[in-house]
Amino acid sequence: MRKILIIGSGKSASYLLKYLLNKAKFESLYIIVGDINIDNAKKLINNHQHAEAILLDVFHETSRNEAIKNADIVVSMLPARFHIEVAKDCVTYGKHMVTASYVSKEMQALNKDAKTKGLILMNEIGVDPGIDHMSAMQVLDAIRSKGGNIILFESFTGGLIAPESDNNLWNYKFTWNPRNVVVAGQGSAAKFLQENAYKYIPYHRLFRRTEFLDVEGFGRFEAYANRDSLKYQNVYGLDNIKTLYRGTMRRVGFSRAWNIFVTLGMTDDSYIIDDSENMSYRDFTNSFLSYSHTDSVELKLRHALKIDQDDIVWAKLIELDIFSSEKMVNLKKATPAQILQKILMDSWTLAENDKDMIVMYHKFGYELHGEKHQIDASMVVLGEDQTYTAMAKTVGLPVAMATLAILNKKITTPGVQIPITKEVYQPILSELKDFGIIFNEKEVPYLGYNPLNN
Repeated sequence: MRKILIIGSGKSASYLLKYLLNKAKFESLYIIVGDINIDNAKKLINNHQHAEAILLDVFHETSRNEAIKNADIVVSMLPARFHIEVAKDCVTYGKHMVTASYVSKEMQALNKDAKTKGLILMNEIGVDPGIDHMSAMQVLDAIRSKGGNIILFESFTGGLIAPESDNNLWNYKFTWNPRNVVVAGQGSAAKFLQENAYKYIPYHRLFRRTEFLDVEGFGRFEAYANRDSLKYQNVYGLDNIKTLYRGTMRRVGFSRAWNIFVTLGMTDDSYIIDDSENMSYRDFTNSFLSYSHTDSVELKLRHALKIDQDDIVWAKLIELDIFSSEKMVNLKKATPAQILQKILMDSWTLAENDKDMIVMYHKFGYELHGEKHQIDASMVVLGEDQTYTAMAKTVGLPVAMATLAILNKKITTPGVQIPITKEVYQPILSELKDFGIIFNEKEVPYLGYNPLNN
């Protein structure tokens, strides 16, 4: 039996385990799931004869070392900041490792030792990052193979609510980490390339500079820019590209309404609200508005932000109960962002029967024989239920497929890497089609870069 140690059994582990357990007998696999709370792990493996759940505290060095030494390959499904300790042990004890998270500086520092020992530390092989890398590189390599010169690349991803579960005015619910949604875009200006010119969008303007995208069968979406669209310029071999833009997808109208929270300061995570535990939602909203002994909180907000009473944005704010004097914050020493997250979770937490959706969209512009061409590629994946979500499917399956491919020596290039080579992306993208994760590509007239209000 070849032993696979999976550390962490959170939301993205369901499809990962399902895939490996289905392969376990034929591939001679034994899956060990280690977690500090093993109840969910036990539920997912369901007494499978080729699996067991063990109590594993990743911060307990001795037990972590023993678990890693006992495995043939390690999959870390921990929060990103905890991967490095696992990775160091993998290098020490000569074990391959797979994770869906971004490559950190600390992880990259292990590259030389990993190569020396012939070890693969595969990162960024979830959905975004992951499927976005693989699907983009497949098309980019195909264009290059026929002599095309790539002049434009845009890439967008959104974790959204499935149409059948879309029942609020925001057309949005939390399908992953709520905190990441609340603080999205903060820290630095969004940076991208447009026609050989560097462009920047400061945070306070980020949600008012959007691009429309139409996905066949699913309607229209909007996208706002990621913080650094140029992060993968060199990695993708796009050093001479004219336009490079990466963004996050939402339903149309979300960004304009979200900008209200940005403008008020409710997404700020840098300071603590005094006496936050005793505030009502109405008190919290009022704390960002000027004092008036005559005007209501509602009237002050509408006047301050010039929102008409019949504006859909106003209806969206009312829907969230931000003016409620009965609902209490009940969070001690909370930042504005933490309080806003609590308010939103009241309305945007998935109900028992809700289903999620992953949408991805790429645009490729290139020149060939003196003519400009464009390829648009889109992917939509719908979740099944609260356990087998679209997010878990698009994160867990690539991780599982890469893990098995490394075990079977189909992926052999050592070092710290991400899935941008044919050795990795060709077989995984091909197998993902069997699970309904398919990109629909089409040739369209070359339109160039055209976000709104650019």
